[in-house]
Amino acid sequence: MSTSSFDTWLKTCDFDFWSTAQHKVMPPAFFERWAKGEAVLLDVRTDLETDYVALPFALHIPIDELPDRLAEVPRDKLVATFCSGTDRANVAFAFLRSKGYDNVRILKGGYAELMAELLPDKLRKFQ
Repeated sequence: MSTSSFDTWLKTCDFDFWSTAQHKVMPPAFFERWAKGEAVLLDVRTDLETDYVALPFALHIPIDELPDRLAEVPRDKLVATFCSGTDRANVAFAFLRSKGYDNVRILKGGYAELMAELLPDKLRKFQ
């Protein structure tokens, strides 16, 4: 990663950017776009984590493999980063933004918010 590209991106992230949560997306809004084929969930958890809780609809690229697999991340869709906490999702967000991905957000709420959207009554609307 070039320092100058990260510096350039970071200079665009002023108070309004961070305070209005432009860098996050709530699961309901994400799934609305996902159902239309307009979004992808980028799961940056480890293989061990996905062995326990798999998200078969997500693009799984462990955070440490992201630089080598960057070409797999679509540029024509909303990319929502996800991990079991928020640290890796935040790093993936910053990395992608520094690489010119403008339509990337952090999926807000972690497991609790995500799993609430995967209940049968909510999934029915995506059929």
